[in-house]
Amino acid sequence: MVANMTRLQRIVDELPEAVRVDIEEWGGHPTFRVRGKNFVFSDPDASSLSLKLPHEEAAAVVATEPGAQPAGYGLGRHGWISLTVPESDRDDRWDQLREWVRTSYTLIAPKTLARVVLAEDAVPTTGGRA
Repeated sequence: MVANMTRLQRIVDELPEAVRVDIEEWGGHPTFRVRGKNFVFSDPDASSLSLKLPHEEAAAVVATEPGAQPAGYGLGRHGWISLTVPESDRDDRWDQLREWVRTSYTLIAPKTLARVVLAEDAVPTTGGRA
């Protein structure tokens, strides 16, 4: 079984100029940023994540996903959600989380970087990586 933080870090490593910044004032909690802007907040073991989605998608996720809720500190009204991620979550759940992390990145990143990720996501696959 792969640890949540390892899975999250692998997803973030796919994104141009994305970096992890651990916030000392928050007890070392990691954030993931692109050019200084946060696109994912996490606890140290990635069992709790906050990320940004389009408003309609965020509302749908909060309504249908167990453990999902609007993010605190007023961020929820801007499409940020918080969700719990059990250590035992399945690979298909992580496929969904990967999509959400990439979406959050594209909403936060400069347009030139977001377009790179959006173009990658638009490429049809044949069932495997080349």
